[in-house]
Amino acid sequence: MATTAIAGMELLKRGVVDTTGLPLAGVKGTGLVDYGALTFGGWDLYDDDLAKAARTHGVLTDSQFQAVEPVLSKLRPWPAVSNRNFCRNMVGSSNKKMSGLRAQVEAIHQDLERFQREQQLDRVVMINCASTERPVNTALPQFATPEAFEAALDINDPEISPAMLYAYAAVSRGIPFANFTPSVAADVPALLELARRNGAPVAGKDGKTGQTLLKTVLAPALRDRALYVSGWYSTNILGNRDGEALNDPASKASKIDTKGAVLDSILGYKVQDHIVQIQYYRPRGDNKEAWDNIDVLGFLGQPMQLKINFLCKDSILAAPLVVELARTLDLAKRRGEGGVVEALGCFFKAPMTQDGRTPEHAMPEQQRRLMKWLSAGSVRPVVGNELLRG
Repeated sequence: MATTAIAGMELLKRGVVDTTGLPLAGVKGTGLVDYGALTFGGWDLYDDDLAKAARTHGVLTDSQFQAVEPVLSKLRPWPAVSNRNFCRNMVGSSNKKMSGLRAQVEAIHQDLERFQREQQLDRVVMINCASTERPVNTALPQFATPEAFEAALDINDPEISPAMLYAYAAVSRGIPFANFTPSVAADVPALLELARRNGAPVAGKDGKTGQTLLKTVLAPALRDRALYVSGWYSTNILGNRDGEALNDPASKASKIDTKGAVLDSILGYKVQDHIVQIQYYRPRGDNKEAWDNIDVLGFLGQPMQLKINFLCKDSILAAPLVVELARTLDLAKRRGEGGVVEALGCFFKAPMTQDGRTPEHAMPEQQRRLMKWLSAGSVRPVVGNELLRG
């Protein structure tokens, strides 16, 4: 999705595409940065330049790829922090060689500082688009306070994941951070408190792009029409790198947890037969397919069904949200906000809240809250090359 986001912004700058699919393109007067102000950099376990990555993933059309190939071929990701204990199926060779968690965090800081200096940029936003990691027990004592977390860093605690290291690297410097994955990142008490102290806006987790988006649109309608959901069967097939990562049962458990959490909250009762499945199917590539069978009971106890087959492109749905998160988190930073920005919950399957209460999942209400937040106060719009987005 990161390569698609970068390619998309370059195509937009060149006038090859319009703003279709960018949810906030029509929102004016809030101080959101211009799309042309975004400069990208980031990490990957695979050191292919972005032209090779775009060719491999096959998301862009031939004409789109030809238009941006000269730019993408000059962009190469930096070696990433990795740990196979958290994501077994991703074994690329471009990883940072230093040992020790503190050294890894310092390497992340050095990458950010170098990029910001070389690109002559004013601000940084970090968005985690990495492969899904296995679940982590967020109630462990080392995650309770910033002091406990930093002590755990010093002893190389094996429960600290790469996603947490990137989140810590960001919020410890006051850098806005979004977690577009189901992995545990900034969503432990220690890092949430550190984000609040340092004025780092945070949002997450797990981007709401396809099947779950439709659930959070349909479920409120069924609820408001008093149609009782007796069962909801969901299955997904996808064959890209995200699907390969999720082919590991531990990583898949994280994803299913965020995908399965929305219905009961919206409907106000537990759906006894809510089944969510994810299958890696290599020939599908980035063309994800989602099937839903919904059983409902209506007036006089009469059973009815809805069947949905969503054939979609994973990166095409996700990349615009990554771009909008960069813009909105930067706006939150310039407004002086720190900690969880609840108004950005519409972008996620498992939205974060400031006090840990159950989040709002219904898409119409989430969208209303986002629009209210955007209009609550504006700052000077940013144009030109003033921003870094990583």
